[in-house]
Amino acid sequence: MRSATLTAPYSAPRIAAARLTLAVGLGMALALSQVTPSFSQGASESFADLAEQISPSVVNITTSALVAAPSQGGPIVPEGSPFEEFFREFQDRNGGPGESEPRRSEALGSGFVISADGYIVTNNHVIEGADQISIEFFSGQRLDAKLVGTDTKTDIALLKVESPEPLPFVRFGDSDAMRVGDWVVAMGNPLGQGFSVSAGIVSARGRELQGTYDDFIQTDAAINKGNSGGPLFNMQGEVVGVNTAILSPTGGSIGIGFSMASNVVTKVVSQLQEFGETRRGWLGVRIQDVTPDVAEAIGLTDAKGALITDVPEGPARDAGILAGDVIQSFDGNPVDDTRDLVNRVADAPIGEAVDVVVLRDGKEQTLQVTLGRREDAEAESTPVAAAPSPEAAEADVLGMTLTPMTPELASELGLDASATGLVVSNVDEATEAYAKGLREGDVITEAGQQKVVRLRDIEDRVTEAKDAGRKSLLLLVRRAGDPRFVALSLE
Repeated sequence: MRSATLTAPYSAPRIAAARLTLAVGLGMALALSQVTPSFSQGASESFADLAEQISPSVVNITTSALVAAPSQGGPIVPEGSPFEEFFREFQDRNGGPGESEPRRSEALGSGFVISADGYIVTNNHVIEGADQISIEFFSGQRLDAKLVGTDTKTDIALLKVESPEPLPFVRFGDSDAMRVGDWVVAMGNPLGQGFSVSAGIVSARGRELQGTYDDFIQTDAAINKGNSGGPLFNMQGEVVGVNTAILSPTGGSIGIGFSMASNVVTKVVSQLQEFGETRRGWLGVRIQDVTPDVAEAIGLTDAKGALITDVPEGPARDAGILAGDVIQSFDGNPVDDTRDLVNRVADAPIGEAVDVVVLRDGKEQTLQVTLGRREDAEAESTPVAAAPSPEAAEADVLGMTLTPMTPELASELGLDASATGLVVSNVDEATEAYAKGLREGDVITEAGQQKVVRLRDIEDRVTEAKDAGRKSLLLLVRRAGDPRFVALSLE
């Protein structure tokens, strides 16, 4: 059985170079001066009235880019092949095998108008790298578009056209109000065939694919190549998603499509309209979910919150947040998990102080953090400082053979010479440590939320945890510099 792959819906020569073939949805539009009728959420005999009302706002997008010609002149044909003469004639007509003139490549996609003055939403991958963008409207009118801004994290792009007359447009709806089983409709430009409508239901909510801010609606409404950037509509004619990807072993629709939720898209579009770029809040921490075994290890009743694994230079460190803290509340709202925290921080105002409630040593503390801007911080990388390392030794603890860090070991592991911790030199494959992913070369820097630099340190933490009646010990493990917490059973 062939494995399914994410594919993207717009056919063109440069799609083959894309890292992710994104499948895009269908765009429909709301007439400017008309009120969209409300349709029943039950099974409908026809979607014709809805399609008629919203189709004027859907657009087909054609992009063009100048690409360099291949360095090789053409296909290699074995001498004496029956195709040899054919390809020689082909090359002669096209400038010969040494021809290296750049050529123009076109791609197709979909989009939809969101304002009377000509703002259009589509996928970033539809227009990425293009130097010409042409918009075809349902009426047949064509206009050139300018790029306002893009967001690669949500694969959203905002375009602008200048029209002598107000354009029919569609409004965003509340994607959070959509339920599994609700009817949805999509419209777009599948396989370059022009305007087309499909209908289906919401198959699932809250899907994640690859991005930090993913919140996809899964649908079985038919989405194919060429539909990228088109909208997914509810029965009131409101956009609840931007069709972005499909899951398919063949590249065609098999009924598993993904639309970025409108409540994510509207925030991105608003910032692109105002600034031409996104401006997300930045806390400056590395985090992981609180699993049940981690919760038990640190004395939490519920496995909720975001566990901090590292605090590099940034707003969180300046506010006194430490590795091992569990963020339970952000800006007055409870934090369920890491995804919840990431989205809350992204939406928070940059440069303003917010209250962050953390659990530290079993007690709650409220700290004020002035958020930075994520886009400014992403290119920066600050190494974590560490104390001098102790002399070498070796011991077996919790199914692992551990050795204190030395400058020589640090060099072998590609770490700074001042790095400290206990290096895992071997892991018994029959133990829980191996089952939870610990491997040779990992470095344990904390045990029981306290630093460990000597073998005696981790042995003391094991003893303390057992004396306190704990069933597990929480370890902070680094691999190639990336931290994560692992709870190992003491029984």
